[in-house]
Amino acid sequence: MKRTYVIGCGKLGSSIANELSRRELDVIIIDNDESSFALLSDDFSGVPKVADATDLDALANIGVENAGEVYITTGNDNLSLFLAHACAIIFKIPYVYVRFDDPTLGILVQGQSNIKAVYPFQLTRDRLSLLRSGSEQQ
Repeated sequence: MKRTYVIGCGKLGSSIANELSRRELDVIIIDNDESSFALLSDDFSGVPKVADATDLDALANIGVENAGEVYITTGNDNLSLFLAHACAIIFKIPYVYVRFDDPTLGILVQGQSNIKAVYPFQLTRDRLSLLRSGSEQQ
């Protein structure tokens, strides 16, 4: 089984890593701030790695090219865009999931079939619309 990598150990990244760990996947989470790993649950079975994700050699040394999937949750759209392209094109990772705050960035990953983007702006807008229409309960 290929490893799953999570880049960024903030609230979202740690939550994703914890959930993947509970599913018994082989998870490596990367962040440049060791203190961010405090957000991981006590039962997290993965491996935290301190590294600068903008350093492609550092990512290679961690073995990211062997990933089956990567979740990019840096909180910085420009960094996330760079990492999504690096993971998809340079490291040829089959599944790259990236969070962008700015929904207009989607055009910059179009044509990359292995990059899937999520936009909190759109998710929130759509959910609020459903709540207001009564189609979904709180």
